[in-house]
Amino acid sequence: MTAVGVTAPVGRSGWFTLPVVEAAMPAQLAQGFADIVKKVTPAVVNIAVTGGESTRRPGGPRRPPLPPGPFGGPPEGPPGEEPPGMEPPPLPGPPGRPDQSAGSGVILDSNGFIVTNNHVVENATQITVTLSDKREFPAKVVGTDPKSDLAVVKIEAENLPSLKWADYDKLQVGDVVLAVGSPFGLSSTVTLGIISALGRGNVGIADYEDFIQTDAAINPGNSGGALVNLNGELIGINTAIFSRTGGSEGIGFAIPSSIALDIVDSLVKTGKVVRGWMGIAIQEITPALAKSFKLPEHRKTGVLISDVNEEGPSAKAGLKRGDVIVGFDDKEIQNVSQLRNMVARTLVGRSARVKVLRDGKEQLVAVKIGERPADEMLARREPPAAVPAPEGVKPPDNVLASLRVQALDTATMSQLNLPSKTTGVVINHVEGGSPAEAAGLQRGDVIQEVNREVIKSLEDYQKASAKIKKEEMVVLLLSRQGNNLFVAVNPK
Repeated sequence: MTAVGVTAPVGRSGWFTLPVVEAAMPAQLAQGFADIVKKVTPAVVNIAVTGGESTRRPGGPRRPPLPPGPFGGPPEGPPGEEPPGMEPPPLPGPPGRPDQSAGSGVILDSNGFIVTNNHVVENATQITVTLSDKREFPAKVVGTDPKSDLAVVKIEAENLPSLKWADYDKLQVGDVVLAVGSPFGLSSTVTLGIISALGRGNVGIADYEDFIQTDAAINPGNSGGALVNLNGELIGINTAIFSRTGGSEGIGFAIPSSIALDIVDSLVKTGKVVRGWMGIAIQEITPALAKSFKLPEHRKTGVLISDVNEEGPSAKAGLKRGDVIVGFDDKEIQNVSQLRNMVARTLVGRSARVKVLRDGKEQLVAVKIGERPADEMLARREPPAAVPAPEGVKPPDNVLASLRVQALDTATMSQLNLPSKTTGVVINHVEGGSPAEAAGLQRGDVIQEVNREVIKSLEDYQKASAKIKKEEMVVLLLSRQGNNLFVAVNPK
């Protein structure tokens, strides 16, 4: 693109000419993308599913498209209901007609292994893959990984076109990308965009998130399709969108090659995914928590250990609740998603170098990574019924004044389904509009520590809370639905 010179008046005395500015158009943009499209589209397939995700809610309406969520609806919903995927809603039909949906997939090798999203093929009773040349093949599921929303299916075919994974470390925000898939069943659709962001986590789509964000148009049916660079290499698997309407609004997410490559390789070889495990619960560091845990002022990153599994690798290595992890294998830790993904990708049995801050001092700890155990189903926990505070117990004159707590008796522990070793006091009322409510405290939370003092009884709580000055911030260790977390309650 060339900008021509412009002549403009200067006051009343004369004229001057603005300099000519040359803005070179990238050669690829000038030439178009036909060669890349010809290379990529034969390796992207349409996947038609009978049964599938929609069978989880037979006959039920799809989630309304507001407020925005990962798949056109809110990121969270009623208990037991999952956010819907990007495939189009099933067409209505007579009673007994199987639900049908569609998505996309990418051929990874010439022998018929295809990667797609788990939510595309989940609960499928029949899978049909249609190639770009219109040939159709039945497919079987090789393996699925709901935690990353990836799956591998296999068709019986040979000499198929395939795509190679790109080097994730070479990606940059602003790189031009193409999204290829079958939106609304329209196979071999190609859209253009750029990488809007890298390393997007905490989106609420999968347990392990490190998404590539792109403004390339992604619509229902694109799930499982390809996001490629200008070399025609696979940089990610299109997975989700944020949308108020259910259609593309310029915010799409793809699972990056850095995560997908290892997971897909494991699914192809073993049908399952083995992840590394440190045996800790972690949370983000807020400014208030950073101050409480004596982080240096220049230290703006890291994650806080809120619990340590007694039988896990971290406990054996000497890590403690309240430690702040700032480094893992010589890489600085920025947030929870980054550490979770790094640990998951670490080989089981390998010793990792973990740098922590404890009481403001750095320590280097060797942790032998274990295998992440299978998830255990947690029984539903109900907060205890609110009861008045015991007579004679006066609330403290500080930031905790808005809380009403009670001792943990056998009935309450059973109602909350708490382990027998749990100690502390349980919150049965949080005053509306109070600092405690603003900090996120809830009825049913169990207070286990007050400013690092262990609470084992109502008397312990009263003594610890009485030490807090009226305008002083307090840090509580809570147990909430089986998970421990630190919460800072600020009076201001």
